[in-house]
Amino acid sequence: MKINLAFYIGFFLIAGSTGSFGAEVDSIQRGQYLAKVAGCVTCHTEKGGEVLSGGRAFMTPFGTFYTPNITPDNKTGIGSWSDKQFVRAVRHGRRPDGKNYFPAFPYTSFTKMTTADVLAIRAYLKSVTPIAKINLPQKVKKPFTRFAVNFWKLLYFRSGALAPIDGQSALFNRGAYLADAVMHCAECHTPRDGLGGPLVDKYLAGMKKGIVGDKAVPNITRDQTTGLGSWSRDDYLTLLKTGETPDGDNMGGEMKEVIKETSALTAEDQLALVEYLMQVKAVKNKVD
Repeated sequence: MKINLAFYIGFFLIAGSTGSFGAEVDSIQRGQYLAKVAGCVTCHTEKGGEVLSGGRAFMTPFGTFYTPNITPDNKTGIGSWSDKQFVRAVRHGRRPDGKNYFPAFPYTSFTKMTTADVLAIRAYLKSVTPIAKINLPQKVKKPFTRFAVNFWKLLYFRSGALAPIDGQSALFNRGAYLADAVMHCAECHTPRDGLGGPLVDKYLAGMKKGIVGDKAVPNITRDQTTGLGSWSRDDYLTLLKTGETPDGDNMGGEMKEVIKETSALTAEDQLALVEYLMQVKAVKNKVD
């Protein structure tokens, strides 16, 4: 991935280190951080492909979904999008033409992000090198059409930024924002019903067969026998940093890629995420 550093350095020499340019650089840097930890880079990069150019396949019970090109190429990427169109896509699951995105794109979680953070990601994506790569068509099983997503949204989708929880610390609320909005942990770790809607009473309780692929997804609630109730704060932090569990095992599969994202978190954000996860309601749900 190449960021147009020459342009920014030249502009910096002209504009100086203060003012709107400095704010723009800060926004790009924050957006790069958010895009990394939110999985944008991982999900929108085909294995062996060019970064953010899309094409990665996700096999689900509802069909195979291919991530789109989100580089700023005007024809095959999102270079021609307005900020408003980008925010609507990320927070409301709507394409520029108004049609629905399939909820394989986790806008059900991203809707909880602040508009400022979404626009920071937008600023970062505008700064990367455009790549011309045509998007692959989605292979969706009937009757799961884009039109049917309208009814799915009525059942399961509630838009709006995540509100801080009164009585909780700033660290806890930052962790909740990271887990539920940015890193969308519930998209994989919360069991689903037959229509793909989350079973909210089993929040983060895992499942025997994941919505993506066919492997079990662990219960990460604080249940003592089927979850992570016996884990210490240091156990959580070690996992986020290295992928190593308390018994010396190492995360593999999809979680191996997630660890690349959690290890990129700042130390403060890692602490915040752990603070939140250690207070998640315990749910007994054996998945292996």
